[in-house]
Amino acid sequence: MALRLDDKKALVAEVASVAATAQSVVAAEYRGLTVTQMTDLRSKARNSGVYLRVVKNTLARRAIAGTPFECVGSSLKGPLVLAFSKDDPGAAARLVKTFAKDNDKLKATVLSLGGAALTAKDLDKVASLPTRLQALSQLAGVLKAPIGKFVRTVAEPHAKLVRTIAAVKDQKQASA
Repeated sequence: MALRLDDKKALVAEVASVAATAQSVVAAEYRGLTVTQMTDLRSKARNSGVYLRVVKNTLARRAIAGTPFECVGSSLKGPLVLAFSKDDPGAAARLVKTFAKDNDKLKATVLSLGGAALTAKDLDKVASLPTRLQALSQLAGVLKAPIGKFVRTVAEPHAKLVRTIAAVKDQKQASA
């Protein structure tokens, strides 16, 4: 069913507002997926904080014009679903990658992160990016490591002294 002009304008405005605040986008060809599979994909997208939308390519090009994702406009060909990561840059790539494992009909065609268009081969790299919580945990570990090493270094002479005294005591008890 064809969209009216007002509906097209509203759709472009909606996708443009999401694209303006999104971290990354993945365009994937969905040709051959059943309605049940698409519903499952949409459900998983909602749960992982990914905005998923099937948009005509001409409308998608208009929606992403003026955003960091404008670089993927020329690569939009065929029936595509656009997945925008809102908070986590790798969320859309992880969603497409995990869903494509079970459904070989879903094929990533192009993705964009940080204003650069990437090929489908780079999907694994983007999908392996840590989540915000994982990145903060890694940062905390890196910040904590020097402090812990300093504490161990300061405490080691005292611990060595205690171990030496204990060894001398054990030696005297053994000889007595």
